[in-house]
Amino acid sequence: MAVTLRALQTVVPPTILIQDQVRDVFAAQPDLSRLAQRLVSTSFNLSGIDKRHTVIEELTLDADAADPRFFDPVTQRLLMPSTKVRNELYITEATKLFVEAGRQALEACPGIDAADVTHVVTVSCTGFYAPGPDYMLVRELGLSPATQRYHLGFMGCYASMPALRTARQFVLADPNAVVLVVSAELCSLHLRTSNDPDTIVASSLFADGAAAGIVSSRRPEPGEVALNLDHFETVITPVGEGDMAWKIGDEGFEMVLSSYVPHIIDEHIERALAPLFDRDETLAGLLPAQEVTVLADVLSEVLAGSLVASGAGAGLPDEPVASGAGALAGAGPGSPDSLSTAIAHWAIHPGGRSILDKTEAKLGLTEAQLVPSRETLRQYGNMSSATILFVMKAIMDAPTTEDGQRVCAMAFGPGLTVESGLMTVAVG
Repeated sequence: MAVTLRALQTVVPPTILIQDQVRDVFAAQPDLSRLAQRLVSTSFNLSGIDKRHTVIEELTLDADAADPRFFDPVTQRLLMPSTKVRNELYITEATKLFVEAGRQALEACPGIDAADVTHVVTVSCTGFYAPGPDYMLVRELGLSPATQRYHLGFMGCYASMPALRTARQFVLADPNAVVLVVSAELCSLHLRTSNDPDTIVASSLFADGAAAGIVSSRRPEPGEVALNLDHFETVITPVGEGDMAWKIGDEGFEMVLSSYVPHIIDEHIERALAPLFDRDETLAGLLPAQEVTVLADVLSEVLAGSLVASGAGAGLPDEPVASGAGALAGAGPGSPDSLSTAIAHWAIHPGGRSILDKTEAKLGLTEAQLVPSRETLRQYGNMSSATILFVMKAIMDAPTTEDGQRVCAMAFGPGLTVESGLMTVAVG
């Protein structure tokens, strides 16, 4: 029985942050050291982002806030509201995004309406309240009061992957189940000025957005593009619990990104993709041991850049590297050439530009295969857990996407945790 993701929809708040303008505001804050000012410029300039969206209307330069809480447009000062103030705005604005994304997904899914939904799975790591977004979706969308509700909270950028995996498991257990999956993140609520490099990186990168889709065993309608959810894999590395983390502070949530992360990835990432591929008889053995090591090198370098440079690293100039196709040409069935051919589409969570640059070069992927991730980063920034769904939607909407093509999705976050999934394009 195929379990299918349909009607994937994305929503962003109307307030737009132009990256160059935000850079100038952050660089002009009076308490920054000279080193921090330079890092702000580097991080923003090389992030691969043109614009982002935020629920904080007063962050724009033309805002007219009588009682500013986040940004004073008169003095151009970034303010430091308490965690309570930030979370109260989350309660109001996240609810709007959850409900709107869920509504759009239901409206876009032929043959399914609110009465058909049996389960709701919500995802968010940027705020808390109860009754939560799962409850609000049932109330606002007119779902049955008996709808089973599940919330995956505070897991970080990878959380939409276990949400899809959970939805798939519900449908496998009950073929009549219809699961509404919704992710909404308000990362901009926790941005702040600081001399700390990790905080500067976050400020150059994170943004707000939501996405929703329907998971069921019902086949797509004629002409509808969907994704069959084939296999998922999750890996927790044996060390690194305190090296990549997301904690609650007095003035918002705080990210922890240690310099030890690249070493952890280098030692343990080899368990990530090979087991996933081994679940599929057509892909089993595609990554032999020596090339899984190459993948480990890729992600260790990727995260080294993403945690130290800008835009989740993105972007201090890298030393020239040979492309994966060139470096490992003729390596046989597990070579990057066969990798990029066997899997047509790659949904890589765009934590920053260097992540995508290194993945493309070392795995021998084509420029076209990275377009959905690069364009998501350029137009929306990093919206934590919602971002991978934006990338998947871009793949589904692409004119080159055809029935039967394979899709590999990958995201990572606190823990260290690596989440990956294999999917197949299904056109009704």
